[in-house]
Amino acid sequence: MARSIILSNGELAVALDGNGLVRDLYYPHVGYENHVSGHYVHRVGVWVEGKMSWLADPGWDIQIECEEDALSSRILARNQFLDVQLTFKDIVYNEKPVFVRRVTVQNTSDRPREIKLYFSHQFEIYKSPGSDTAFFEPMTHALVHYKGQRVFLITATIEGTDFQDYATGLADFQGHEGSHKDADDGVLSKNPIEHGPADSILGLYAQYDPGESKIAYYTLHAAHSIAEAQVLYAYVKQKSAQHILRTASDYWRAWSSAYEWKFYKLSDEQVSLFKKSLFFVRAHVDNEGGILASIDSDMLQHGLDTYSYVWMRDASYSAMALDAAGDGNVAKHFFEFCQSTVTNDGYFLHKYLPDGSFGSSWHPWILNDTYQLPIQEDETALVLIALERHYRHSRDLEFLERVFSSLVDRMADFMVNYRDPKTGLPNASYDLWEEKRGTSTYTASAVYGALMAAASIAKTLGKQHHETRWRDAASSVASATMSILWDEKRGVFYKMVHLEGEKVAYDQTIDISSAYGVFAFGVLPADDSRLVRAFENTVRVLSEGVEAGGFPRYEGDQYYRNRFGDIAPAVSNTGASGHGIAGNPWIVTTLWYAEYLIARAKTDADLDAVRKIFDWVVKHALRSGVIPEQLDAKTGEPLSAMPLAWSHSGYVQAVIMYLNRLEELGICVGCNPVP
Repeated sequence: MARSIILSNGELAVALDGNGLVRDLYYPHVGYENHVSGHYVHRVGVWVEGKMSWLADPGWDIQIECEEDALSSRILARNQFLDVQLTFKDIVYNEKPVFVRRVTVQNTSDRPREIKLYFSHQFEIYKSPGSDTAFFEPMTHALVHYKGQRVFLITATIEGTDFQDYATGLADFQGHEGSHKDADDGVLSKNPIEHGPADSILGLYAQYDPGESKIAYYTLHAAHSIAEAQVLYAYVKQKSAQHILRTASDYWRAWSSAYEWKFYKLSDEQVSLFKKSLFFVRAHVDNEGGILASIDSDMLQHGLDTYSYVWMRDASYSAMALDAAGDGNVAKHFFEFCQSTVTNDGYFLHKYLPDGSFGSSWHPWILNDTYQLPIQEDETALVLIALERHYRHSRDLEFLERVFSSLVDRMADFMVNYRDPKTGLPNASYDLWEEKRGTSTYTASAVYGALMAAASIAKTLGKQHHETRWRDAASSVASATMSILWDEKRGVFYKMVHLEGEKVAYDQTIDISSAYGVFAFGVLPADDSRLVRAFENTVRVLSEGVEAGGFPRYEGDQYYRNRFGDIAPAVSNTGASGHGIAGNPWIVTTLWYAEYLIARAKTDADLDAVRKIFDWVVKHALRSGVIPEQLDAKTGEPLSAMPLAWSHSGYVQAVIMYLNRLEELGICVGCNPVP
């Protein structure tokens, strides 16, 4: 089940599913050490008049939203058969690793009744089954789960009264289904401790008059030791859960309203998605600077892996989006993360864990008995591009000087040297889709943009020798891109070329990243006739058969399509397949086309097509504002990681580009208030 909302403070991150239940819980890094691991669940249920019902059971109508001005949930769960309504507001405290749930329980029947509210917990601490301990701790009147240096202390109250009932037990082990089954009769066993694959449950009991509501507060405290958890609990108790909830909301409200935007001709839904996208991008940021691609553990892929990694590409796009929206602190910490992870030779490897260690990879270090760098060079390039844009917003000259030797000089010189001496193009690396190795148009364009960014930084710092060296190399890359990667006959850019001595082998697959890279990184201006042709031909081919709207990455794309049996046929040398569906439409690729339309717009009417694309994104977002990676080409069903930070940062970037273009055309003065 896709994640409907994610809540985070950079240390503790919680993801809720479509039933409003905790399905991912990360600590002490965002995206690393998932102590619920997706396949476990923290249940919420109600017992009334002899009937037990959990929120995932039939009979519940559940609506999940993200608040408009805070990174907090707004969940409404109704059960007309039980005559019970639950209203949640959930938040992760911005100052400390505490997850708070406020639940308003309403008796919607016309008679007085006792209603029992239950919270049950299954952990997989350290993402490792077994050898956990769960126990009732009487001094703080809390349930505690722990293993080693990971401790989760849980407590709850209803109308100020501590939870009245509890139990610990075993889950999914030796025939034990879990302690939540103990609630079937409305009475818990009060078993005080269990070890192994341990779980727990607590109960909040109260009498309700007809139509009456009562408020419960549930808090989960994450710590490295039991003593630390107890100190954290004492802090929260002294402040009160109500205070934590209010001040955390105030923090996010202040963060989201730092600038007064003018959203000219954008609908309320489009504006709402912009604000929520900022929240969701920010929620993927770890306190040590890494920016995760997605913390949705439900989309397990090869090797039972997820998107919970720092890809420098995705992270750079997120950093640029937040920079453009006025939050430069995230980008600054991200570049400090880059300082600690860049290799001595000046490149980044495939992907990283948020603690800076090398993540899992499928890029080999040897191919055909020959050593190769297992990299995607565009990732290195995008960090430089993002850094130069960060300086444009921050004007932090001291920081720029501080990272010049460790990042700018090192990465730019790597890109100068990592080129084919005959053509001037970058040497082979894996493409941005992580599938093919060669010299792609997107990567070549990104390298050009990065070297130009490095030259601009060098000029700012008065380093003339560096500026000349990098600008000359950039010019060489641009010239080679246009002479080798442009297909004049078809009017498109090649996806990539393979350089083998004097031979050049062309990959003629039409890939939207090719035209976008040439445009986005400044190889050609938006109105250049070749770029106009490239986008027209690319959009025509990639929209073929895509009933859901939007554009796939490239023709013949099989990612998340191999289960449907209607794969587009193998790509012909002419580019278009001629029949079938090119692939599933992606949010970012469709927004790339919006960026191009924005750059070419001369009048307000020209931007109508852009606003339609924004409508399309809104249409395919969840009610909470969560956006997926891609959609089923026929049905529009969301697929793959959800939320995907890149999708949200792409929407933020496109909206800000739209506002900037309105200012440039003199249509909306002051649309974008960010320096």
